Amino acid sequence: MENYKKVRVEDKPMEMPFAALPPDIIEMKVKDGSKIRNLMGFAIGKMESESVRQMLFSGTGKALSKTITCVEIMKRRVKDLHQITKILYRQTEEIWEPIVPEVGLDPLTVKRNSPSICVLLSKDPLDTTEPGYQAPGDYDSMWIQELKVESKGPKRRKPGLGRGASIGRKQPRPPGGRGETPKKA
Repeated sequence: MENYKKVRVEDKPMEMPFAALPPDIIEMKVKDGSKIRNLMGFAIGKMESESVRQMLFSGTGKALSKTITCVEIMKRRVKDLHQITKILYRQTEEIWEPIVPEVGLDPLTVKRNSPSICVLLSKDPLDTTEPGYQAPGDYDSMWIQELKVESKGPKRRKPGLGRGASIGRKQPRPPGGRGETPKKA
C-alpha cells in the first residue's frame, strides 16, 4: 500500500433496524472517543423527565462495548425500561488511488464491515415477540439471590502437600543426585 494514498472514505447508510420510531425520540450516537460520564449525564437527565418515553443508543466498531455499558447504566438508574437490541453491520468503502499514475496501477476500493448495535429503551411496553426483546427486571433481587448462593458457607481447602506444593510438582532430589555438584571435603 506504499504506492497508494487514501482519497476518500464513504460510509454506506445503514437501514434503520426499527420500523416506526416516534419523531421526538432521543438518539444517542456513541462514538469511540465519547465519555461515558458526559453521555450518561445527558441521557439520564432526559429519560427521567416525563416527556421522554424512548431513547435509542447506537454504536459501531470500537464504540460497541461503550454503547452496551451506557445501556446497562441507564437500566440500573431508570427502572422498568423495556429493551430491544438489534445487531447489524455498517459497510465502509475506502477509495485508494496510486501515488504515481504513470506506473500503471489501478485505483483500489476496500470494503469493510463493522459490527453495529442499536438498543431501544422504552418506558412503555414494547412488542414482546420482537427478536432481541428484554423485559424490565428486578435487578436488586437478582443480585441478592446470587450473593446468598455464594455466601452459603466458607470454601474449604483440600488437604494438600503443604505450603504452596501442588500435586504435579516434582519432589526435591536427594543430595548427590543428578544436577547437583558434589560437595568437596
